[in-house]
Amino acid sequence: MTQGTGAGRPRWVLGLAALAVLVLVAAAAVVVTRLVRDDTAQRRTGAVAATGTPTPSPTPSPAPSPTAPPGAGITGPLNLLLVGVDTRVSVPGWEPHGDSVLVLHVPAGLDRAYLFSLPRDLLVDIPAFPKAGYQGGRTKLTHAMSYGSRVPGKPKEPSAAQGYELLRSTVAGYTGLRFDAGAVITFNGFDRLVDTLGGVDLYVDQRVVSIHRKPDGKYRDPAPSGGYVGPQMVYEKGERHLNGWQALDYARQRYITGGDYARQRHQQQLLRALAAKILSEDLARQPDRVDQVVAALGDTLVYAGGPHIVDLAYALGGLSADRITLVGLPGDGVGKGSGYRGEQLTPTGRGFLPALKAGDAEKYLDAHPELRVKN
Repeated sequence: MTQGTGAGRPRWVLGLAALAVLVLVAAAAVVVTRLVRDDTAQRRTGAVAATGTPTPSPTPSPAPSPTAPPGAGITGPLNLLLVGVDTRVSVPGWEPHGDSVLVLHVPAGLDRAYLFSLPRDLLVDIPAFPKAGYQGGRTKLTHAMSYGSRVPGKPKEPSAAQGYELLRSTVAGYTGLRFDAGAVITFNGFDRLVDTLGGVDLYVDQRVVSIHRKPDGKYRDPAPSGGYVGPQMVYEKGERHLNGWQALDYARQRYITGGDYARQRHQQQLLRALAAKILSEDLARQPDRVDQVVAALGDTLVYAGGPHIVDLAYALGGLSADRITLVGLPGDGVGKGSGYRGEQLTPTGRGFLPALKAGDAEKYLDAHPELRVKN
């Protein structure tokens, strides 16, 4: 990834850019439109005196030299790491877990993308991370976020941004991909994002019964022996319009047919549906709506990329939802019953990773069409 130099960006710019990453950069046009609007306003202000009367120029100004647009030097391939964090904010010192780990790969040309998930229970080698006092080991991928978030001397103040560092290194080691940018969002942030967008239209591809929520959205009561009791929200198969809590609840369910692999598929479908929603509503041309979305996210989203994410958003501004291919990587369990250790990708699933890195994703998917996620 090649980037130009630039000064630090205002907070609202980073917020929009992080939003662009979160929804598969389909909202990159939001950044572009907002920047162009502000730049135009500044130029108009500079050309008009306080009285509103144009300031005359005694001599013609020379024509400005052509300037390359932001992101012009970004050619790809690019890899973005998107992490959904299981953060229980009401519990002091609760360490964030990488509950959802998604990778967006954009090949050279920047005209298409591939989105795939890694199982939260994937057995991986987590490297040593001195910053958190972690010595390294082989365990489930979800723990990389929590181990990395530990701040020595501050047991009740875990750092999601620091946890992301270790998770990124772990995923990079497993996939062989170098990551150019990323974002971390909590469940509450995702809930508010969907509501601010007015909900999302999604094809529910199988009947899903929630273990967390009642039909009215309230949380189910804990059972004395573990689990939950009470009526359950049910998502029937078919086209559905989901609000924030429904979209989040649906995408969280893994005790369903297909287990965590079905959940990964549903999360991918939901993210693509959000991208389509933003594009269909032409959000970039509605500054007030943009401000609402950014305000709704607040500090529930952590941007974890490089310093020039706005340039990245410009470069990917032409990427549309229908050019995002969803890929499901199959896997199976390691060990059974009390001896269960985690998950591993099948040879077919693992084989997609080197093909992706080599630029042969389409060829590999043509040879293994079952990996393409429909709907």
